[in-house]
Amino acid sequence: MATTDSRERPDNYFTDWKSREELAEKMIPIVGQLYRNNSAKVYVYGRDMVGKSVLDIMKMHRAARQIAGTELSEFETYPILEVIARLNLGMSHIDVGRLATIYELARQDQAIDLEAFLRRELADIIDHQVKAVERPRDVVLYGFGRIGRLLARLLIEKTGGGETLRLRAIVVRQGGAKNDLVKRASLLRRDSVHGSFKGTIRVDEENSSIVANGNEIKVIYSNAPEDIDYTAYGIEDALIVDNTGVWRDEAGLGRHLKAKGAAKVLLTAPGKGEIKNIVYGVNNGDIDECDTILSAASCTTNAIVPPLKMLEEKFGINNGHVETVHSYTNDQNLIDNYHKGDRRGRSAPLNMVLTETGAAKAVAKVLPQFDGKLTGNAIRVPTPNVSMAILKLNLKTDTTVDEMNEFMRWAAVYSPLRKQIDFTNSPEVVSSDFVGSRSACVFDAGATIVNGKTAVLYCWYDNEFGYSCQVHRIVEQMAGVNYAVFPRD
Repeated sequence: MATTDSRERPDNYFTDWKSREELAEKMIPIVGQLYRNNSAKVYVYGRDMVGKSVLDIMKMHRAARQIAGTELSEFETYPILEVIARLNLGMSHIDVGRLATIYELARQDQAIDLEAFLRRELADIIDHQVKAVERPRDVVLYGFGRIGRLLARLLIEKTGGGETLRLRAIVVRQGGAKNDLVKRASLLRRDSVHGSFKGTIRVDEENSSIVANGNEIKVIYSNAPEDIDYTAYGIEDALIVDNTGVWRDEAGLGRHLKAKGAAKVLLTAPGKGEIKNIVYGVNNGDIDECDTILSAASCTTNAIVPPLKMLEEKFGINNGHVETVHSYTNDQNLIDNYHKGDRRGRSAPLNMVLTETGAAKAVAKVLPQFDGKLTGNAIRVPTPNVSMAILKLNLKTDTTVDEMNEFMRWAAVYSPLRKQIDFTNSPEVVSSDFVGSRSACVFDAGATIVNGKTAVLYCWYDNEFGYSCQVHRIVEQMAGVNYAVFPRD
C-alpha cells in the first residue's frame, strides 16, 4: 500500500485515494468499539466520527485543510486510532485531528514516540473510568415539532450506552387521529429538509411508545403540563424541554415543575422576565445547579452572540446593526390568510417578508455590554431552512479583510467558542450547503467587507439543527454531564 504524507503531492492520485479509503474503512470499527465499550467519542476537528461512512470520514479530513489551514491525512490519524484502541480509556471526547496536529509540532521539537505522546496527553483517562455524570438523567420533550424532532434525533444519536441522557418520553396535545402514533413516528423517520432518520423506528401501539434505535420513547397525551404524572411511566427527576413556546415566563413554565417526576425546564425560545437566556459557549457559566427554569434564547441570538463576543474582545465594538435573512417558519401562512402579525399573513413560499426580530436586543441579555449598541431587523425568505445574519459593525480599532478573516478562522479552530463558530472560505457556498451544520453559525470569509473601523460580516446558520445542537449542549450541562475532552485547551 502506498502511503504518502498529506503535505506531499502523491505520485499517483488514484493510488493515494485508495490507500486513504482503506484506512478510513479500518477506522470505522475502531471508532464504534471505542464508543460502545469505552464511551469514548472520536472527532476530527470537532466533527463526530461515530456512525459515519468511509466518505464522511474522508471528507472530514479534507475539510481540515480549509478550517485549520493545514493538511490532515488519514495516514496521520489512523495510527493515533490504532494506539488509543489499545489503551483502556475512560468516558471522553477525543479529537484525533487536533492530536495529530499537536503531535506533528511536538515531533519537530523533540524526538517522541507516538504511543508515549498519546499516553502523556490522555493520562487522565487511561485506566480511569471517570463518569461524565453520576447517574443517567431522564429527558422529556414537551412538544414534537421541528425542534422537538431534531432534539429527539440528537438525543437518540448520543445515547451511547445510556450512561448520560436518555430520551424517555414526548408530550403532545390530546385529540389526535386514531393513527396519531404512526404519524408522529413517520415524521421522526422522514424529514423533507434533514433527510431520513439514521437507524430504525418501530411503533408499539400497545404501550403507546415509539422505539428508535432501541430507545423506548413513551408518547404522553396532555393539554396541561401540571396534570402529568411522569413517575407512572418510570420517569424520575426529569429534565423537561419545552418546544412549544406557548409559555415563556416563569409562571407558565413553572407549571411543568408541578408535574410528578419533573425537576427542571428548558425553553427553546427566548424567555421573558428574569429567566436566564443562555447561549451555550458564551454565558453557560451563569447556569447554577439550583436553576430550575432556563431559556436557550433564539436561533438567531445563538448565531450572532458567539462572533460578537469574539469580535468585541479582539477589536471592540462601538455599535452596529444586525439584519437577518431568515427562512420561513410554521408561524407564517402557506397562502395569504389572516395573521395577527404585520405582513406575516402573506404567503411564505412566494414572498420575501419584512418583519421584526428581537435578536439584536436579546444580545444584551447574554452580553450586557451590548445594551443599546445594536439595532436589528429581519427578512423572511422562501427557503425552508438555513438563515444568514449580516453584521454591520462600527469597530473601535482599524482592521483589514485578511486580519478579520484570519481571526475568525482562528476562533473556529482554537478558541473556546470553536463548537459555536465554524468557518468557510469557499467562494461557491450557498444556503443549502449548511443544512445539518452543528455550529451556532458559520462565518463566510469570502463575503467579508472591511473599511477601516467599519466591517460587514456574513454568518450562515442552520436555524433548526444548529440551534438544536446548542439546546442539547445546555441540556447536558443542566443534567450535570461533563465529559473529559482531549486535547486539553
